[in-house]
Amino acid sequence: MSLKWRIAIWYASLLIVVLAVTSGIIVWRFQGILYDETKASVSTTMSAIVQSAEQANPFSFGGTTGSLQFLFNSSNLANWNTSNSFVQVDSATGYPLAKTANLGSSTIPKNTGISAKHDKEFRNVSIDGRPFLVEDRFLKQGDTSAIVHVAEPLDELNQTFARAREAIVLILASAAVAVVIFSIVLAAQATTPINKLSDAMRQIGSDRLDRRLRWERRNDEIGKLAASFDDLLQRLAEAFARERQFISDASHELKTPLTSINSNAQMLLRWADRDPEVRRESLETIAHESGALADMVNGMLTLAKADRGDEMPKEPVSLAQVASDVTRQALPRAQDKHLELKFTHDGTPTVLGDPGLLRQLTANLVDNAIKFTERGGVTVAVGGDNNEAWLEVSDSGPGIPEGELTSIFDRFYRADKARSRVVPGTGLGLAIVRSIARVHGGRVMAGRGPRGGALFRVTFPQMALAFTGPS
Repeated sequence: MSLKWRIAIWYASLLIVVLAVTSGIIVWRFQGILYDETKASVSTTMSAIVQSAEQANPFSFGGTTGSLQFLFNSSNLANWNTSNSFVQVDSATGYPLAKTANLGSSTIPKNTGISAKHDKEFRNVSIDGRPFLVEDRFLKQGDTSAIVHVAEPLDELNQTFARAREAIVLILASAAVAVVIFSIVLAAQATTPINKLSDAMRQIGSDRLDRRLRWERRNDEIGKLAASFDDLLQRLAEAFARERQFISDASHELKTPLTSINSNAQMLLRWADRDPEVRRESLETIAHESGALADMVNGMLTLAKADRGDEMPKEPVSLAQVASDVTRQALPRAQDKHLELKFTHDGTPTVLGDPGLLRQLTANLVDNAIKFTERGGVTVAVGGDNNEAWLEVSDSGPGIPEGELTSIFDRFYRADKARSRVVPGTGLGLAIVRSIARVHGGRVMAGRGPRGGALFRVTFPQMALAFTGPS
């Protein structure tokens, strides 16, 4: 069953149940009110009869005659001989002594449960096939006792009840039909946008990521879902664009060394036996270009490993120790260029991560600084404050133009286009730095250093280590 019909059925069922329960309560209360009014009318008549009997108390000379004798004469009951009032007076044993003329030959059935101790009771009886509400009252005056019955017919009341129930049933049936129609319309309105969204999603493939729903005018949950879907498409489009750009850049970067290797291999096939110098130069070129290819492949593998950061094992790593080792290993390269390379630290912060990747991040930053610095020096600094650990690498090189600060971390991007073939490198170093920082919960920023060159700062969440004192 579709979502539309499930919503319609559940909503209609709920409303119909609520309407039915509400209608039942209304009918029940309506019947109770009318029934209570009938009981009140019967009680009023009974009170009037008792009061009349008390007021009609004659002087008795024997001392045995009381006011109840007034009720033993049917003519005295004529005041209550109406279409809605039936009165009968019985002896204490239940024998009829007097009654109103409207009872005719009929009598109100006696109540065997009425007595001096239980002197009042309401009951429903049937007289000649008609339903009646009867109040029974046991009266005693001196030695005289009597049982008074006051009855009112319930047939009109029952007819009123029946008409009320028929009206409620008719209203409920009409309301149920309206609720079903309304539920179907409401469910259609609720599910139609979802169906449109589903159709739009099915129509979108990797070649149609520029499609958007653009339901900005909807401010409800469906509009928010559509906006989230548009945002998702935007991020997917950007991701696909980056991947296409990466493939294009990788193809371009791989093409040059592969072409050079192929050309020199052909030179070897043709001239290796004839000219030793050609053979030597071709082999050197092949070795150099294949080494560059290996570096590029290793960089791509490192990027792939960093992108799968959730899968890598992590352990506590001393950031100062990593930076110190990398600085010491890079010192010969700095000395070859007559550069000063120094390491400073403000504390020994510890981060949770992969030692190899953190070493790769630091080495990339240091190698990049040495590569683009011709005079002066490079400084590697480590420190920590609050809950963050940081690593800074600054140099005295030409620095980074303001317009390129947001692009230098892109894959295969090189800031100095004029030196892109003179300065060795794959263009992946800073992209690797950003990916490694990201999978360690950190971030990297680039700017101008204190000596006018470039400054790279990487921050990580610092790991708090428990201190163990001497035993």
